[in-house]
Amino acid sequence: MKEIILDTETTGLSTKEGHRIVEIGCIELDNLVPTKNRFHCYLNPDRKVSEKAFKVHGYTDEFLSKQKRFDQIVDEFLNFIKESRLVIHNAEFDLSHLNNEMKILGKEKIKNEVVDTLILARNKFPGSSISLDALCKRYRIDNSKRAKHTALIDCDLLAKVYINLLDQKEPTLQFQNNEKESIKDLNEKVLYFKKVIYPSKTEIEMHKKYLKQNLKKNFFN
Repeated sequence: MKEIILDTETTGLSTKEGHRIVEIGCIELDNLVPTKNRFHCYLNPDRKVSEKAFKVHGYTDEFLSKQKRFDQIVDEFLNFIKESRLVIHNAEFDLSHLNNEMKILGKEKIKNEVVDTLILARNKFPGSSISLDALCKRYRIDNSKRAKHTALIDCDLLAKVYINLLDQKEPTLQFQNNEKESIKDLNEKVLYFKKVIYPSKTEIEMHKKYLKQNLKKNFFN
């Protein structure tokens, strides 16, 4: 199943105060495995970045003034997410900004199915910190590259957090001997599994002998 990890950066918190999107990042997952399909862009918000937002992502007004506007990338963006399920941390924030951009252009709201990892984490760890950094720490995910909040880095971290929140394990392609799982094509479905260890014939015989001896002893005692 195709899913899209999505994150945005903005000029500020509230669309009611006229804040706009300055960056969109998306990473595609296929059965929880990141593919090479990514969407990323910086955007000219046609307004200044607030001081608080600048401290978060570090994008200057001068840098953003040279970028494309949302109307220039909207079709490419919508084509990328299509009808895929969107996985977002604090989805209410990102969707409010995305739908505000859609409203400005006179387009319909985004109607994709959404998984909010903030809600997943809140239900799984009630009373605990559930920020992206806190979840990375909980799952021992290296977030040292996150000096600033940038959309693609956050998407990459969220993909790993999402897999852990679902109690899955990231797949590995380094299998050896009888631990192999046949993966002939990276485009085929990858199954998550636990290795099954079977006893040898010698171990089975030893176990039978042990049971026979101990059952007799317990019965006559």
